[in-house]
Amino acid sequence: MIHLDCTIMGQSYRLACREGEERTLREAVSYLDGKMCALRDSGKVRGTDRIAVMAALSVAAEFLSVKSPQGPLSDMSILEVKQKLEAMHTVLDQALAPQENLS
Repeated sequence: MIHLDCTIMGQSYRLACREGEERTLREAVSYLDGKMCALRDSGKVRGTDRIAVMAALSVAAEFLSVKSPQGPLSDMSILEVKQKLEAMHTVLDQALAPQENLS
């Protein structure tokens, strides 16, 4: 496990993640920070706990709206799909590397 120091809405957090998932965690922190700061700055929601709940609901609604209702990816999260695509890119790069040396 790796520990990352992150800031969400001005508050520091030390978060743990698996090795190799640092970038994804940092992107998630940045996205959540943006959502929470936008809610705070709108002035419509007060209190950090309420802002966090509203941001969580917003992110959950976004996730559910883009999750495929059917098909081969229906039981996978967006993160899992992204990880699978990255793994496929790695395999393709390894397979195509010897071809590049032939030219």
